[in-house]
Amino acid sequence: MPSAERQTPNEKASSEFGLRNSNLLRGIDRLETEAELATKLEKSQKTGKPLRVKLGIDASGPDIHLGFAVPLRKLRQFQDAGHLAVLIIGDFTGSIGDPSGRSKTRPQLTDEQIQANMERYKEQVYKILLPDRCEFRYNSEWSKPMGGADIIKLAAKYTVARLIEREDFKKRLAAGDPIHVHELLYPLFQGYDSVAVKADIELGGADQYWNLLVGRELQREFGQEPQVVLTMPLLVGLDGVQKMSKSYGNYVGITEPPREMFGKLMSIADAMMLDYFRLCTERPEADIAEFQKRLSSGENPRNIKVELAKDVITLYHSRAAAGEAAAEFDRVFRDKQVPDEMPEFKIPAAGVNIIDLVVTAGLLPSKTEARRKLVEGAIYLDSQRLTDAAALVKVTVPAVLKVGKHRFLRLVP
Repeated sequence: MPSAERQTPNEKASSEFGLRNSNLLRGIDRLETEAELATKLEKSQKTGKPLRVKLGIDASGPDIHLGFAVPLRKLRQFQDAGHLAVLIIGDFTGSIGDPSGRSKTRPQLTDEQIQANMERYKEQVYKILLPDRCEFRYNSEWSKPMGGADIIKLAAKYTVARLIEREDFKKRLAAGDPIHVHELLYPLFQGYDSVAVKADIELGGADQYWNLLVGRELQREFGQEPQVVLTMPLLVGLDGVQKMSKSYGNYVGITEPPREMFGKLMSIADAMMLDYFRLCTERPEADIAEFQKRLSSGENPRNIKVELAKDVITLYHSRAAAGEAAAEFDRVFRDKQVPDEMPEFKIPAAGVNIIDLVVTAGLLPSKTEARRKLVEGAIYLDSQRLTDAAALVKVTVPAVLKVGKHRFLRLVP
């Protein structure tokens, strides 16, 4: 994203325009509450003291995708308004496992996994955020030193009845699936993060709303002014069903090569385009309304999808890279050619199983996904469709493996 000159809250959050006329409420899911946010902004404006805007970082994966970029981009808007981004790296809570939206217990992470993931995250987050207005904190800083007595005091500030009101726990109880005690503790520790950093506002995805409210209530219990809670819609992934997630293999990473990003974005359902414009680009609402008119008038959705892909790639790479990716996409997919450049994979003389090949080469995230693609008829070797999961791939001369519409791999002996 483009850089911005430093401005104080007084300069950027002038009440002359009002909260409703700012970008801060654009595209949001829920806000608790607008009146409190307006009051905090007004106080910041008068005192010149930036608000502390908190966002928790999930430690379970090393890469940022467009779905997680949605709250990050909202956080950038607060930075542009002169406020401070407080990013909480969940190294302690990550070792517990966030139960939000889960039908079963989430695997716990080791310290080594969390540290490796966070180093990668830090490299990517500055593609969106302003480095000099970021404060990174690990929540192990205040949670790990807690002893048994401290944890009991924290637990005493919230009831089990409130904890099991949440929808994901209700479903698991109804299904007879286990809920472990450590999962009940997760929202308390996450909520205590807000107390520890004295958050004024907390951002998150729509599935985090309940957890964020816990932080708001714990701040009251600890004598602090409760944080404003602002959640963003969950971006639907490439499959058009699940939220975007690396776990589901339906994501677009912000550091992926432009050509791969372009191909993935061109594959989304037409009905998802306007939401992607709203959540993943800087297009104003007037432009999005114009796109809607063009679609309603019968224009080929592909034309508008090309603009979407270019917008996203320009944000995370450059305008030139977006143009090159568009030209390559036309050459490969419109003209039915293969790309000039693609990764290579050496095939051993004894051959390799097709399922193992696509997963090992990184074309698909899991064997389950690879088998699904085979059933769909989406895997080709030199234009020949492969359907047998037991097939052994051998090559004596270079060949091209194609998975879906936009993944290519050159196989060499």
